[in-house]
Amino acid sequence: MAATLINIAADAAGTINPADLSIIHLVSQADPVVKAVLILLVFFSMWCWTVMVEKFIDMSRANAAINRLEDKLENGTLEDMINYQDKHPVVSVIDAGNKEWREGSGDHAHEALHEVRDRIEHVMRLELSNEIRRLNKRLPFLATVGSAAPFIGLFGTVWGIMNTFTGIAANRDTSLATVAPGIAEALIATGIGLAAAIPAIMAYNKLSTDMGRYSGRVGTAVGVYAGRLSKRFAPGARA
Repeated sequence: MAATLINIAADAAGTINPADLSIIHLVSQADPVVKAVLILLVFFSMWCWTVMVEKFIDMSRANAAINRLEDKLENGTLEDMINYQDKHPVVSVIDAGNKEWREGSGDHAHEALHEVRDRIEHVMRLELSNEIRRLNKRLPFLATVGSAAPFIGLFGTVWGIMNTFTGIAANRDTSLATVAPGIAEALIATGIGLAAAIPAIMAYNKLSTDMGRYSGRVGTAVGVYAGRLSKRFAPGARA
């Protein structure tokens, strides 16, 4: 029995060319459906990395911007905030509050203090929603790839294995040399699917957490500034 297994292994080793099991050769010889799956997964992976780099840069700039805003809000004067300038889009949140005060302070002198604050804070939070939507653009794609890519790769694997078994039945040959290449090319699809999904889902979770913190920090700044602005500049305001 042992001699038989050794002979089978020797025959298999003699008939399988290591070059035939290289990834490039396996992909080039793969079934058209498996090739289509591989191309799709490679495209998804490349696009995911593009989105990830873009979003990490966006979040780096956003965190730097909110750091500057919080520093100005804490250490600057109210006049500094009214004239606040910044290259980052978060400045539009402050501008929205300033604009609402300028346009409404004369016409709403009868308003209570809390009404003035609520009005200013409301328009600032609306603008904050626009800023968060801007940051979230293309982020759902990462979640889609993270959840779908393994199953797309699995489909390619199942299809490749089905073709392998079909070939075995047609050739009536169950040797390792016949089975190994087909199984190997099928498993490549699963591997690439996981390679696309794992970074995508990790980046999505990281970016979602960072955006939640950023939104919370800007929301806190909005509340503080709306309160200061309403107390200082609401003519005739009453508590």
